[in-house]
Amino acid sequence: MRTMTFTKKQIKRAAAITALAAATAAVAITAAVTSVGSKAAERLVPIYCVDRGDKKIALTFDVAWENSNTEELLDILEQNDAKATFFITGDWCDRYPDDVKMFYDAGHEIENHSDRHPHVEGINVNDLINDTKECNRKIKMITGEEPKLYRAPYGEYDDSLITTLDGMGMKVVQWDVDSVDWKKQSADKIKKKVLKGVKSGSILLFHNDLENTTEALPDILKSLRSQGYEFVRADQLIYSDNYTIDATGKQIPTDQSSISLSEEKIEAVISRYSDEITAAGISDEQLDAAIAAIMSGDISSLPAELQPIAAQVMAQMKDGNPPAEGNSETEQSTVEKLSKDGVGAPGSTSSPAESSNNTSSTASASTASSASQQIPPADKMTIK
Repeated sequence: MRTMTFTKKQIKRAAAITALAAATAAVAITAAVTSVGSKAAERLVPIYCVDRGDKKIALTFDVAWENSNTEELLDILEQNDAKATFFITGDWCDRYPDDVKMFYDAGHEIENHSDRHPHVEGINVNDLINDTKECNRKIKMITGEEPKLYRAPYGEYDDSLITTLDGMGMKVVQWDVDSVDWKKQSADKIKKKVLKGVKSGSILLFHNDLENTTEALPDILKSLRSQGYEFVRADQLIYSDNYTIDATGKQIPTDQSSISLSEEKIEAVISRYSDEITAAGISDEQLDAAIAAIMSGDISSLPAELQPIAAQVMAQMKDGNPPAEGNSETEQSTVEKLSKDGVGAPGSTSSPAESSNNTSSTASASTASSASQQIPPADKMTIK
């Protein structure tokens, strides 16, 4: 990350911009919650895709059936210079440990698809933990590495599952491009469906042990390669920290290292909001902590429900666009609240729910962008 040096005056002014971003974010959040309802705003979602502009995508395979095409898949991936992520059940590890080792030795990623492939929506938390740990144990015994990603059986999930897996240090990963190969459609139909939906940052879903997948995959990979896409493992596609997840499941980075802190912009913001900032009684420590957050690209010191919108506001500032005019009375009260709550203050901590929302995912902050992609509810999913 680029190193930047500021005078004390610049630091305090830049920190005020951070406070302003949070205030503006709070106004947007209020409107969002009012419009979509608190239940939708509170729902947590896994990672479905990643906000990237480098045309990197992740091929993922759910592995739970038999092993009829292991060598064919490995050959196809090697021929197309493609790395993939295999979400494997513990049961499959028991039956085909040599195949697991073959995937791993070829440079592919091995991650957790549960131990016994249970229905996990509404599952007892202890049962979920035990099932997940058992699969992790089996994979580590074969590969020497413990999984960090989890794909839920049948595509099911709920808030409890996401927070539980987050507490175990694991990210829940879904997909935004479904080959639907499990329906045993023709290779041509699979190819058309996949190619139609891929974009930079996409996560593609396939299954092993299917002849039609083996037939469709070479043409899919060649076509995507010709369009400039690069195939990487899921752990290389997703962000490990400094991110938020919107309501569509898109993982969005919050790195703010390139925010423009021009004197003109700082002076304009300070001048316009000087009364509000003064009235908030923000301390030097809070200002210093706020600027540290913005410089590191980690806005986790802000309330979890504000982070995605704050990131959007800051992104506007990157482009040289000041935040839009808002209700100054509302903004003032919001800044005061943030100050009283100790946002950005040294030693302040988030609640367990806020911590999990920062690293795992919350729909509570995505607003207008949520209409761009509709994720089917878990009870409508039939994927295995």
